[in-house]
Amino acid sequence: MKAHKLTENHNHEWIVLGRDPDKPDYVIDTNEYLIISDGNALLMDPGGTEIFPEVVTAVTQHTPIESIKVIFGSHQDPDILSSLSLWLSLCPEAKVYVPWTWPSFITHFGCNMEQIISVPDEGATIELSRSCRLEVVPANYLHASGNIHLYDPDTKVYFSGDVGAALLPGNAAGMFVEDFASHIQYMEGFHKRWMPSNRARDHWLARVRRMDIKMLCPQHGAIFKDEQVHQFFDWFASLELGSAIADYQQETDDGDSADNISKTA
Repeated sequence: MKAHKLTENHNHEWIVLGRDPDKPDYVIDTNEYLIISDGNALLMDPGGTEIFPEVVTAVTQHTPIESIKVIFGSHQDPDILSSLSLWLSLCPEAKVYVPWTWPSFITHFGCNMEQIISVPDEGATIELSRSCRLEVVPANYLHASGNIHLYDPDTKVYFSGDVGAALLPGNAAGMFVEDFASHIQYMEGFHKRWMPSNRARDHWLARVRRMDIKMLCPQHGAIFKDEQVHQFFDWFASLELGSAIADYQQETDDGDSADNISKTA
């Protein structure tokens, strides 16, 4: 698993972990993000059980496990949180921040309700250290009905969960978007299928466009930097969300996919 330091400011740094070349092809590629500030650490969407050993190894190259004080879950999906009970066995004092809609689901992964902090729809603030106050930004329906992001006003780094996610080919190695136009092909189908609400998207965009964001860090795929952040906002604003089913239906109506449906049913 590769590790890349995104930014560093005094005793405050962001690290992304991902692009594991040894990951099985059937396991979706995910990015895990780590913030370390004054000896305290926050781990975002720590991943599924199948990659837990690799993520632990990568994390301990940068900070002791006992320094993890916060685990942040953007939503309830197993690819980002099914390892939760394993993490809490290593750092039992850590607090787990998740949207208020999901604690009763997330406890099925095997964690103690007393460790969970339910974030309201309005968002919240996480004080990781005296010098690090992070903003929990609501992103409901993008794509889960309860969904949260994380913004660091000090470094201007924004963790966007599945917003901006891309399903990259297996040979993709870089952590950053190199060419926005060519990157769209890896994002478009995902966003049309998994993002259901134009209204929710517009509400989120109205908020984040006012924020000073230097890096937009999705949970799958590559990271957007500088002008690419607003390129993504503009592209996302023009997309008709929830339209993948319409594209599928059109193919069926045209008779292009009926045979394939019967063969795969």
